[in-house]
Amino acid sequence: MVGPPALKALCTLTQIPPSFCRRKRCEPLAGSPAGRSGAEPSRLSRAERAAPLPAAMAAPPPLPSRRCLPALAAAEPLLFLATLSLGLQGPLATQYLWDRLGAERGYSGPNATGPAGCGNGSAATDPLRQEVEVLVSRWNLCINLGGFLVGVFSVTLFGPWSDSVGRRPALILPALGMALQAAIYLLVMYLQLHVAYFLLGRVLSGLMGDYNLILASCFAYVADTSDKRARTFRVAVLEACLGTAGMLASIGGAQWRKAQGYINPFWLVLAASLAATLYAAFCLQESVKQQKPAKLFTLSHYKAVYKLYTAPENPSSRRKLTLYTLAFFLLVTVHFGAKDLFVLYELGSPLCWAADLIGYGSAATYLAYLSSLGGLRLLQLCLEDTWVAEIGLISNISGLVVISLAATTPLMFTGYGILFLSMAATPVIRAKLSKLVSETEQGALFASVACVEALCSLVATGVFNSLYPASLHFMRGFPFLLGAIILLIPAAIIGWIEIWDSNHDYNHFSDASLSPADG
Repeated sequence: MVGPPALKALCTLTQIPPSFCRRKRCEPLAGSPAGRSGAEPSRLSRAERAAPLPAAMAAPPPLPSRRCLPALAAAEPLLFLATLSLGLQGPLATQYLWDRLGAERGYSGPNATGPAGCGNGSAATDPLRQEVEVLVSRWNLCINLGGFLVGVFSVTLFGPWSDSVGRRPALILPALGMALQAAIYLLVMYLQLHVAYFLLGRVLSGLMGDYNLILASCFAYVADTSDKRARTFRVAVLEACLGTAGMLASIGGAQWRKAQGYINPFWLVLAASLAATLYAAFCLQESVKQQKPAKLFTLSHYKAVYKLYTAPENPSSRRKLTLYTLAFFLLVTVHFGAKDLFVLYELGSPLCWAADLIGYGSAATYLAYLSSLGGLRLLQLCLEDTWVAEIGLISNISGLVVISLAATTPLMFTGYGILFLSMAATPVIRAKLSKLVSETEQGALFASVACVEALCSLVATGVFNSLYPASLHFMRGFPFLLGAIILLIPAAIIGWIEIWDSNHDYNHFSDASLSPADG
């Protein structure tokens, strides 16, 4: 048989008769008829037919499918596009609801996102404005709550399912759902449909997994394609994509809406979602090594998530999984809650910031993602990941304390500057969670983490937005101070786990070194 040198070497190494070797190619070679690369079964000798195949070749693995485009092992572009779409969509939809509901009730004053100025107290007490504020907040609550309730069930269904069938289906479906939601929003704006269709679009997107499934699948993809030593930094790169896309959406979306209204920016929301779908479908390499068919609609996927925290095989790992999840919940809740209040805090007295300063402050919060990425990379050269997370929490706590006391613009920006390492703790926690489970449980794990993150958003909105007006009469920055105090709990949890692990390893080493002497 005539074949490439590599094929000959493979046949010799596996001791397969040459007649069993077949040339695998996409199209026949020029001047060679198809099928000439192997002998017909009838022409095999009796010894060759009787010779058994080696055990390693008895069930050959399926050959990877060919693609028209080169496959890339990078989920960062997809997460960037999805985050850009979400970052544009959220503020635009809220401002559209304000203008639309205000116009229906005859209110034409400034919206809640525009800086009314410290001296303009009459606008804040206008009963018609307050009515519009209540309506917008109620519709936002209904839309977000509807998407959350549907998304919890879909994310915990698709996440464990992706452990079997692969990550790409669990990335294509939610990206397509976000595109469908953007298309429905555009129809509402073009045809002036009732704003209740916003809820329909959100629920349909939630049924397909929504942004939370993209988040979960991207982090699971990184866990699949990285070793344990490099996983923390890879997770930090993904989170830096969140900050970069959020910064572009925050700055560019606001200016674009002022210049051209709502419809044109929403076309970019649709385009970004479709681009994420196409990237996942045609450009992203599959990360699950052993794919197998699995039923989608079955309770076993929900049981897989439940068993992560209750399975008795390794009580120590499950206990640490629960503690790290609690630390993640508290940290992300404080992050979301503080982020929601920054603009309100800056608009009020004594800061009284204008639109340009608010834009700079928003950019500073997103720059913390990039500065935390660089700081994490440098600190990893001399410290363990746990102590990098502790330094990040110290940065977060110190920055929130300074912001809670800020009465001048320089002091407020000093607080933003101290927060430069505030996002270094979350990638460490995600990576530690990933290392506590097996390769076949990454999808289930990050599906549960995505649900926890969505719950953080709801809890932060309810707690911090209720606490802020209640504390205005004694301390405007009290919610930030409370957030700094809450962050002491995850700092204690992470430090205690590291110290306990160190003592356990030391005791194990001491017992191993004393056992020969005892014998």
